[in-house]
Amino acid sequence: MNHPQEMKKAAEPAGNQGIVSLRADVPAPLHEAMREFIERHPHWDQYRLFQAALAGFLVQQGLDDRAVTRWYLAQMFPAQGGFTTKPDQRAA
Repeated sequence: MNHPQEMKKAAEPAGNQGIVSLRADVPAPLHEAMREFIERHPHWDQYRLFQAALAGFLVQQGLDDRAVTRWYLAQMFPAQGGFTTKPDQRAA
């Protein structure tokens, strides 16, 4: 498993969208569960699932960042349209 310093070194900017690409080792049972979930829910992909899971975890752990909360809600409820999926757009 990567340590925070190694994760920081592995992060690579992906264009001008404020997106960072990560590489992570995932236990086989977790990967299989993700694959099965995506097969049953074709409107989800591995990127949306990972982003929603990470944002949800951070929110549940008490992170008080409106951009992360909005990102989580936008991933969970995409049909609502009232949430932005751009993490750099903060509500006033």
